[in-house]
Amino acid sequence: MSNTAELAATYAALILADEGVEITGDKITALTSAAKVEVEPIWASLLAKALDGKDVKAMLTAVGSGGGAAPAAGAAAAAGGAAPAAEEKAEEKKEEAKEESDDDMGFGLFD
Repeated sequence: MSNTAELAATYAALILADEGVEITGDKITALTSAAKVEVEPIWASLLAKALDGKDVKAMLTAVGSGGGAAPAAGAAAAAGGAAPAAEEKAEEKKEEAKEESDDDMGFGLFD
């Protein structure tokens, strides 16, 4: 598919999303035909399937908002919630290790 046809199909999908109309291969083909750009129906249907069930408007607004960092921030927040529990367990293990180390030496403070 040529660059012009790719852009035309993409713009057609954006027009449909902006109007709140379901994005289908037939509608993409109709819009590109009205613009006098030849797009093979298979490419229009593949684009429609790729966008099926996705919120195109939300994808567009996420482009400039640094969307790549959001999953990392979400993972950090999820890990942050579990971190206090992990720290408590680590502290308990350290305390147990200190108690055991006195026994391993063979003598105590008051022996």
